[in-house]
Amino acid sequence: MGLNETPSGERIQIGIFGRRNAGKSTLFNALIGQELAVVSDTLGTTTDPVKKAMELLPLGPVVFTDTPGLDDEGELGEKRIGKAKEILRKIDMAIICCDIRQESFDLEETLLSEIRQRNLSFLFVLTKRSLLEDKAEEKCKEVMARFSLEEAQICLCEKGEGRKVQEGIISNYHVPKERPLIRDMILPKDKVVLVVPVDSAAPKGRLILPQQQVIRDVLDGGGIPVICRESELEDTLFSLKQPPKMVITDSQAFGMVAKIVPSTVPLTSFSILMARYKGDLKTQIQGAKTIDTLQDKDKILISEGCSHRRQCGDIGTVKIPAWIKKYTGKNFDFHFTSGGEFPEDLKEYKLVIHCGGCTLPVGEMGYRISHASSLGVPITNYGVFIAYLHGILDRASELFI
Repeated sequence: MGLNETPSGERIQIGIFGRRNAGKSTLFNALIGQELAVVSDTLGTTTDPVKKAMELLPLGPVVFTDTPGLDDEGELGEKRIGKAKEILRKIDMAIICCDIRQESFDLEETLLSEIRQRNLSFLFVLTKRSLLEDKAEEKCKEVMARFSLEEAQICLCEKGEGRKVQEGIISNYHVPKERPLIRDMILPKDKVVLVVPVDSAAPKGRLILPQQQVIRDVLDGGGIPVICRESELEDTLFSLKQPPKMVITDSQAFGMVAKIVPSTVPLTSFSILMARYKGDLKTQIQGAKTIDTLQDKDKILISEGCSHRRQCGDIGTVKIPAWIKKYTGKNFDFHFTSGGEFPEDLKEYKLVIHCGGCTLPVGEMGYRISHASSLGVPITNYGVFIAYLHGILDRASELFI
């Protein structure tokens, strides 16, 4: 991803769902204007989700995802259905794709029920219109009545009519409430000090995504970002004529930074901001405190939203387990996941510690938090948890609670 590209997690996620041979891949290709997905009359041609990022004005940056059929069969079919359901939990909007000749709509009824329950935007698309000729409009009305659809929520589509469906997407997408990272906490010309460690884990030649996003959000709020490493923080604060509005640090430097920043200056972390931005901060604060109740050999899941090569000082697999050992003196059974991998069955875990989720769509991060909570499994995030271990969580979260 280039510095000027919209991250995938910040794009509107639009998934295409339906039965095998419902015309999903044909529709996907029409929407993106490319022959990217393989199209065939053979059932189950789409075996894995296919994604394409693009601009869909006036909505802006989106990601379209073509998915395997939800009626697939056999052992492999179940795995393909599982992949489609993974996409379903990540999306902001669903396109329900149906062959207009279908007689049964039980599968679509279940799918639409889940979509409505989650209050997602959706568009119901009836494909292969020409195969019913003059009866297509009548079938469309039947489907509208069955699912209580408004006229704008359903679209009759033939191959190549991607623009028509795009217009339906634009009409039916409900723009969510704006989610500022930090700009709602500052006034124009406020100085915000950002502490950015540059160590072996830092990406060469660039800042990590949460740092980029916070800088941009401070600028959007008319604030003045002041950026330094932790080793220059004391000099940076001394050079300012007035104390900064707040200091935001990388979680790994929390302990050192907290000793330098005066108690009168608000202090938080990039990860805590991400917890507020993409998740449920209160739930994750409660989750962090669970560490005090755990016993030897309890299982802890440490999960990252992105995939990268682990290094010797990796925060998830090395530093956090070491900090936990130092804090508790106990030996826990640590498990690790990354990228799209996140267990459905979390009941064996006594605590889930998740990264800030900067690369994950809001829907996916929200799903992971709510899924853990529904199973009674406490969940927290890196920054919240590290602040708690260092005894500074109350200070680091007081701005937002």
